Amino acid sequence: MRVGERCAACLYDKQAHLSSDPAFLAEIREILGHRREQDTSPYLVYLFGKAYARRFGEGAPFREKKRQFNDLVLSMEESIRARIQEAEDPLAAAMVYARIGNYIDFGALKEVDRETFLSLFDRDGLSDLDRRSLSSFRRACAEGKDLLLITDNCGEIILDRLFLEEVKKEFPSLALTAMVRGGEVLNDATLEDAVYTGMDRCARVIDNGNAVAGTVYDMLSPEARLALDRADVILAKGQGNYESLAGEGRHIFYSFLCKCDLFTDRFEVPALTGMFVEEIPGRRTEGGLRL
Repeated sequence: MRVGERCAACLYDKQAHLSSDPAFLAEIREILGHRREQDTSPYLVYLFGKAYARRFGEGAPFREKKRQFNDLVLSMEESIRARIQEAEDPLAAAMVYARIGNYIDFGALKEVDRETFLSLFDRDGLSDLDRRSLSSFRRACAEGKDLLLITDNCGEIILDRLFLEEVKKEFPSLALTAMVRGGEVLNDATLEDAVYTGMDRCARVIDNGNAVAGTVYDMLSPEARLALDRADVILAKGQGNYESLAGEGRHIFYSFLCKCDLFTDRFEVPALTGMFVEEIPGRRTEGGLRL
């Protein structure tokens, strides 16, 4: 997705929140001013990270927040699992809860509020589009052999694991792979987070080979590229994965909350609306949504 002026201003503000150093912010303005048509928000954030590391060292400014939210969601795991099992459709409930986890995004939101996050679990309904996309997802899982889940944030990855547990129950012959980031970027999940939260006990876990807050095909490791190319079913979580994968000619299911004006405008929904949409090359989604 193209980065317009409104998105560029938002990206700059987030870097200014990390550091007020004039030289650093001048470099950020330089990167934004020379962005190319094909440069997505996740790629620009990757360049910002490189600029940050050159000036301040290879830090991990979100490490403590990541641990806090991983621990928070781990503490909720059994109660959420119980709610899933009590639901009329456990797989659908698990999808909704995993999507709620996408709220934990220090890149898209100015503030990640614990109480707001917890309140979202009381909004667990499915839209008509959710139901249609989920029905198609089930058909794809029934027909396929390999599912690739491209993860997004810390905390969210625990809810992703609960979702994959339900997928495995319903489709026991489906091989599951979870792809995480290959380096520290924002509060996105890495191999360290996958092991800490137990994702490695549910699925084969690989990293994408880079510290990009999305999935940029040309930057993927050979292992990650092969996993993406060979997967029969692909589910990409979060706005960053959507921004970097949509329109690239793949059949992909996307699950995310709309957390910024770019997404609320594109899908014509209020902030924090959950989306579960399917992109089929050469076709518009059901309901005429533009992917």
